[in-house]
Amino acid sequence: MQIWNDLNASRKAIAAFAAVGIGWASFSAQMPVIKTQVGVGDGLWGTLLLLGSSGALLAMWLAPLFYRILRTWALLVSVMVMIVGFMLTGIAEGPIFIGVALFMAAAGSGIADVLANNEVSEAESVSGHSLMNLNHGLFSIAYAIAAIAVGVAREAEISSVGIFGGMAILIIVSMIWMKLPDRLLDLERDEKDFSGMPFGLVWVGGLVVLAAFLGEAATEGWSALHVERTLGGRASEGAMGPALLGFGMAVGRLGAHWFGSDWPPIRVMIIGSCVAGLGLAFVGAAPTIGMSYLGFAIGGLGVSVVGPLALSLVGQAVARRYRLAALSQAAALGYAAFFLGPVIMGYVSEGFGLRVSFYVIGAIMLVVAFVLVPLWARMLRSGVYSEKQANR
Repeated sequence: MQIWNDLNASRKAIAAFAAVGIGWASFSAQMPVIKTQVGVGDGLWGTLLLLGSSGALLAMWLAPLFYRILRTWALLVSVMVMIVGFMLTGIAEGPIFIGVALFMAAAGSGIADVLANNEVSEAESVSGHSLMNLNHGLFSIAYAIAAIAVGVAREAEISSVGIFGGMAILIIVSMIWMKLPDRLLDLERDEKDFSGMPFGLVWVGGLVVLAAFLGEAATEGWSALHVERTLGGRASEGAMGPALLGFGMAVGRLGAHWFGSDWPPIRVMIIGSCVAGLGLAFVGAAPTIGMSYLGFAIGGLGVSVVGPLALSLVGQAVARRYRLAALSQAAALGYAAFFLGPVIMGYVSEGFGLRVSFYVIGAIMLVVAFVLVPLWARMLRSGVYSEKQANR
């Protein structure tokens, strides 16, 4: 059965994506209580999230070095660092403490993300099937289920430490699938000769990933606050914001894997960016919690396919020995969204309210649809990248 073959081909990446999804959902769905626990305003909170995101950016650039040092254990160690970071956020009571904890969590998850994407790209090159949307779709399912579970736990008045402890147990169980194959020789061969890597395509692809993750980060990080503070929702209702984002993204990604694999990826990314922009604008305008839920689902559905398709194209655009380096660069640029997103959302919210913050992110997604993705398409057509260049 093809679906079983696809799952088996990238099982290490699936375990890693599920772990990262569970970790970040556990934090995002608890963000209102953690923010209150730390005792800071929206602007400073956005800055603290910015500090945490810088850990992911730094780690992603260093992911190839991390793999060279730890080799088959690299993914396991990075996930353990993430777990410790999230556990520390559960007991943080000051801005410095939470900043350090978020830095650790983001750094660990950043390296895990790059290594998982590389595993998917390797599996795609062997199987000949597109697997990126499938893997990212399963990440979204893990994220959504974890967010709902956290909402139920918060309603039951389980402490942050207890919730993060349950998260840690689930992730540790999944680690039995995370030991990587040793590809060090492939990385070392001609490692100083990057003449075959199309840097322009990699970096523009990274900007597309950045925009997609910006839409994702805006919703997952601030949706619970929007529902609870702007619309007066309860804790369980707030947790449904990131959960519906996750379900919308899961539907979009798995649907693209099963039904849209033959569609032109550039066209899919343009449509997805438009849908995401409209969905996020709908969140900002929503007068009720139910209407905001619809916006979260639409936004997640649209943004879901953009990042995975861009990463898949980047992985296909380089020779195998450059793949990890190329994906680390594109992913690092993409994860700048988690660096920029808190700043944009935090300071726009403080000045104009959370509704306007969602309008701003929605407008950015429309710019991506009508400017950035078409630019990337023109680069492809103009011969910036060719199979001959990638394989030499």
